[in-house]
Amino acid sequence: MNSSDRELFVEQVREHHAGLRGFVRALGVDPLWVDDLAQEAFIVAYNRLDEYDHDRDFGAWLRGIARNLVINERRKNARRKRILSDNLTDVLVSTSSVAEEEEREIGDNGLVRMKALKECIATLPEKSLQMMRSRYEDDLSAQDIAEQYGMKPPAVRKALERVRASLRKCMEDRLGLAGA
Repeated sequence: MNSSDRELFVEQVREHHAGLRGFVRALGVDPLWVDDLAQEAFIVAYNRLDEYDHDRDFGAWLRGIARNLVINERRKNARRKRILSDNLTDVLVSTSSVAEEEEREIGDNGLVRMKALKECIATLPEKSLQMMRSRYEDDLSAQDIAEQYGMKPPAVRKALERVRASLRKCMEDRLGLAGA
């Protein structure tokens, strides 16, 4: 790697640093570990710079590296707890696979989406919130939740489906995506 490649890399780091941090945070990484994972992504990118296809957007390539690091972090279940909620992170990572042109915009938009999600969650009725927490934070099955609330498992699954639909609609409304 020559000095002009290093200078170009430093320029790319400056340009994409804030967006990458936002993207990593939007994937559900504990705020205490966002900077570490973003830095790891830059290190991996630097080490693999010869693999970078210059016809691709650098930011999208970098976010792909970061997404893989989060997936790896989730798999190895590191000694330090970097992920806020494993199930929530699974959902956020799986839905983060968007078209490359959309992915370029996700960095800062990921923060907006995460804020909208938090605001929408705050509007949930207490029972709905508790059921979501039981399912996605406590990793309880529909059967376990049904026993907890005196319901049948299919009713729990339907209730969770309705809550997810409600959150989706709330986020679309907040983000101006209705009809999109």
